[in-house]
Amino acid sequence: QVQLIESGGGLVQPGGSLRLSCAASGGTLSSFGMGWFRQAPGKEREFVAAINWSGGNTYYAASVKGRFTISRDNAKNTVNLQMSSLKPEDTAVYYCAARRAHSPLSYYTVAGYDYWGQGTQVTVSS
Repeated sequence: QVQLIESGGGLVQPGGSLRLSCAASGGTLSSFGMGWFRQAPGKEREFVAAINWSGGNTYYAASVKGRFTISRDNAKNTVNLQMSSLKPEDTAVYYCAARRAHSPLSYYTVAGYDYWGQGTQVTVSS
Protein backbone atom coordinates (compact mmCIF):
# COMPACT_ATOMS: atom_id res chain seq x y z
CA GLN A 1 0.00 0.00 0.00
CA VAL A 2 1.54 3.27 -1.13
CA GLN A 3 1.21 6.20 1.27
CA LEU A 4 1.68 9.72 -0.04
CA ILE A 5 2.53 12.72 2.10
CA GLU A 6 2.41 16.27 0.78
CA SER A 7 4.38 19.18 2.19
CA GLY A 8 5.25 22.75 1.32
CA GLY A 9 1.88 24.44 1.45
CA GLY A 10 1.30 27.75 3.15
CA LEU A 11 0.31 31.38 2.77
CA VAL A 12 1.82 33.38 -0.08
CA GLN A 13 1.12 36.76 -1.61
CA PRO A 14 -0.20 37.08 -5.18
CA GLY A 15 2.67 36.81 -7.61
CA GLY A 16 4.69 34.69 -5.21
CA SER A 17 5.97 31.14 -5.45
CA LEU A 18 5.67 27.90 -3.54
CA ARG A 19 7.12 24.44 -4.00
CA LEU A 20 5.04 21.45 -3.03
CA SER A 21 6.58 18.06 -2.46
CA CYS A 22 5.08 14.60 -2.31
CA ALA A 23 6.96 11.80 -0.60
CA ALA A 24 6.02 8.15 -0.75
CA SER A 25 6.31 5.25 1.63
CA GLY A 26 5.36 1.63 1.16
CA GLY A 27 6.22 1.66 -2.52
CA THR A 28 8.57 2.94 -5.19
CA LEU A 29 7.26 5.96 -7.06
CA SER A 30 9.14 4.99 -10.20
CA SER A 31 6.39 2.40 -10.70
CA PHE A 32 3.73 5.08 -10.81
CA GLY A 33 2.55 7.99 -12.84
CA MET A 34 1.97 10.94 -10.52
CA GLY A 35 -0.45 13.81 -10.44
CA TRP A 36 -1.41 16.91 -8.50
CA PHE A 37 -5.01 17.92 -8.01
CA ARG A 38 -6.59 20.72 -6.03
CA GLN A 39 -9.91 21.39 -4.38
CA ALA A 40 -11.23 24.78 -3.38
CA PRO A 41 -14.09 25.17 -0.88
CA GLY A 42 -17.42 24.28 -2.49
CA LYS A 43 -15.80 23.04 -5.68
CA GLU A 44 -14.94 19.68 -7.14
CA ARG A 45 -11.42 18.34 -7.08
CA GLU A 46 -9.68 19.39 -10.28
CA PHE A 47 -6.62 18.31 -12.20
CA VAL A 48 -3.52 20.50 -11.96
CA ALA A 49 -0.55 18.61 -13.38
CA ALA A 50 0.76 15.10 -13.98
CA ILE A 51 3.94 13.32 -14.96
CA ASN A 52 4.43 9.82 -16.30
CA TRP A 53 6.51 7.16 -14.55
CA SER A 54 9.77 8.06 -16.31
CA GLY A 55 9.33 11.83 -16.22
CA GLY A 56 9.36 11.97 -19.99
CA ASN A 57 5.82 13.27 -20.35
CA THR A 58 4.08 16.02 -18.41
CA TYR A 59 0.51 17.28 -18.52
CA TYR A 60 -0.95 20.56 -17.26
CA ALA A 61 -4.32 22.17 -16.78
CA ALA A 62 -4.74 25.22 -18.99
CA SER A 63 -5.15 27.41 -15.92
CA VAL A 64 -1.64 26.64 -14.64
CA LYS A 65 0.35 26.01 -17.80
CA GLY A 66 3.38 28.26 -17.93
CA ARG A 67 3.20 28.98 -14.20
CA PHE A 68 3.49 25.53 -12.60
CA THR A 69 6.10 22.85 -13.23
CA ILE A 70 5.85 19.23 -12.15
CA SER A 71 8.98 17.15 -11.73
CA ARG A 72 10.04 13.91 -10.13
CA ASP A 73 13.14 12.44 -8.53
CA ASN A 74 12.74 8.69 -8.56
CA ALA A 75 15.99 8.23 -6.64
CA LYS A 76 14.52 10.26 -3.77
CA ASN A 77 11.02 8.85 -4.22
CA THR A 78 9.53 12.33 -4.49
CA VAL A 79 7.44 14.40 -6.85
CA ASN A 80 7.42 18.18 -6.79
CA LEU A 81 5.16 20.95 -7.99
CA GLN A 82 6.85 24.31 -8.44
CA MET A 83 4.22 27.04 -8.47
CA SER A 84 5.02 30.57 -9.63
CA SER A 85 3.04 33.73 -10.35
CA LEU A 86 0.42 32.52 -7.92
CA LYS A 87 -3.05 33.99 -8.04
CA PRO A 88 -5.81 34.13 -5.44
CA GLU A 89 -7.76 31.61 -7.53
CA ASP A 90 -4.97 29.09 -6.95
CA THR A 91 -6.07 28.91 -3.31
CA ALA A 92 -7.06 25.31 -2.54
CA VAL A 93 -6.05 22.12 -0.83
CA TYR A 94 -3.52 20.44 -3.10
CA TYR A 95 -3.41 16.66 -3.32
CA CYS A 96 -0.73 14.35 -4.60
CA ALA A 97 -1.92 11.19 -6.34
CA ALA A 98 -0.35 8.06 -7.83
CA ARG A 99 -1.47 5.81 -10.68
CA ARG A 100 -0.09 2.55 -11.98
CA ALA A 101 2.51 3.18 -14.68
CA HIS A 102 0.57 1.69 -17.58
CA SER A 103 -2.94 2.54 -16.51
CA PRO A 104 -5.22 3.10 -19.52
CA LEU A 105 -7.21 5.74 -17.64
CA SER A 106 -6.85 9.43 -18.24
CA TYR A 107 -4.21 11.43 -16.40
CA TYR A 108 -6.71 14.27 -16.16
CA THR A 109 -9.41 12.69 -14.02
CA VAL A 110 -9.69 11.73 -10.36
CA ALA A 111 -10.71 8.23 -11.42
CA GLY A 112 -7.34 7.76 -13.12
CA TYR A 113 -5.48 7.53 -9.80
CA ASP A 114 -5.20 4.75 -7.25
CA TYR A 115 -3.61 6.42 -4.24
CA TRP A 116 -4.06 9.84 -2.67
CA GLY A 117 -2.35 11.94 -0.06
CA GLN A 118 -4.12 13.89 2.67
CA GLY A 119 -3.54 17.26 1.03
CA THR A 120 -1.73 20.47 1.87
CA GLN A 121 -3.34 23.91 2.03
CA VAL A 122 -2.18 26.65 -0.32
CA THR A 123 -3.55 30.13 0.31
CA VAL A 124 -2.76 33.01 -2.02
CA SER A 125 -3.73 36.28 -0.42
CA SER A 126 -2.38 39.73 0.34
